[in-house]
Amino acid sequence: MQSLCKQSLHAKAAAINAGATACWSCHPSSQSCRQLQSSSSSALCAPQHVARLPQPFTAAGRSTSSRCRVALRAMRQAASKQTIAITGATGLVGSRLTAKLAAQGNKVRVITRNVNSARSKLQYPGLEFFSLAQIEQAVTGSDAVVNLAGEPIGTRWTPEIKRQIKQSRLDITNRVAAATTKAPESARPKVLVSSSAVGYYGASQTASFTEDSPAGRDYLASICTEWEAAAQKVPNSTRVVIIRTGIVLAQDGGVLARMLPIFELFAGGPLGTGKQWVSWIHRDDLVELIIDAIKDPKYSGVYNGTAPKPVTMAQLCSSVGNTLGRPSWLPVPDFAITTLLGEGAQVVLEGQKVLPTRAQQAGFNFKYTELSDALSNILK
Repeated sequence: MQSLCKQSLHAKAAAINAGATACWSCHPSSQSCRQLQSSSSSALCAPQHVARLPQPFTAAGRSTSSRCRVALRAMRQAASKQTIAITGATGLVGSRLTAKLAAQGNKVRVITRNVNSARSKLQYPGLEFFSLAQIEQAVTGSDAVVNLAGEPIGTRWTPEIKRQIKQSRLDITNRVAAATTKAPESARPKVLVSSSAVGYYGASQTASFTEDSPAGRDYLASICTEWEAAAQKVPNSTRVVIIRTGIVLAQDGGVLARMLPIFELFAGGPLGTGKQWVSWIHRDDLVELIIDAIKDPKYSGVYNGTAPKPVTMAQLCSSVGNTLGRPSWLPVPDFAITTLLGEGAQVVLEGQKVLPTRAQQAGFNFKYTELSDALSNILK
């Protein structure tokens, strides 16, 4: 019996290591064995392979049913590992997403303009690096593509900068869509998760926006409309998820990182009137939303990547001050911001109240629904 046990365990280990899905030492009546069998197209635990052992059979204190459950869990974990191509992997969101996916054991393909720079910034196991010229190679054979690339918008807008803001988003999205379309169907990504922005809705101090709200008519809205349309240019076999991202909160980048030095000098305060809406999201929640969209096939179409409780600019600044133990008393007038940023001042002087209706309907669990909790986590 002991010899049979050892032979059985060795056979199972060899089968699992070889990628097979056999569990030869399970008793035919084991529930775990039946689950394992139903989870694969292979003939698992077929009668001709089952060792007819008394039940319960134990070895080293563990029953065959328990060992089978361990094998089942291991194979499910292996099946959940994916190959995911990412543009914008060195950015504020992309860098955290890349780290999380790599930590989960996924293979991440980084598509970048500068391979050497990306390699120096992203040093995680399971990463592969591809130049833009190799985008077809990176996309083909990937299970998913996440498209986050685009020039920053929080700067002074000159005609050239405006052109770059638009073209950086459209060019890479068109190339991702073209590479996805060109890939053989058997090697085509199952899902494309592509970024957009809440600027899609235009600006308003009174209206609330959900995913069903129409597009605005200003410059940012026009960019978002074309950006999203480019992502849709993939075959129907590829599921498309578009995430309209709000203000991403993180200590090492974005709006919050620019505000912190001012508050540290006791000179913090709201920008402009303070009445404009800020539809924010903690970076970790956005990363989890993207991962859910990759792995859960019920996600399809447009989702607002914002926390459920947007705030005004005055509320944001007050909360930052409270978290840091600093006052929020010195407002920055509109004309000063306009002088500094020109037309780009609309990014901070205008806003929109955006609600994540479809993400909540899909059952996404926001870890940070209150701004104070998000800031406490980020600034602790």
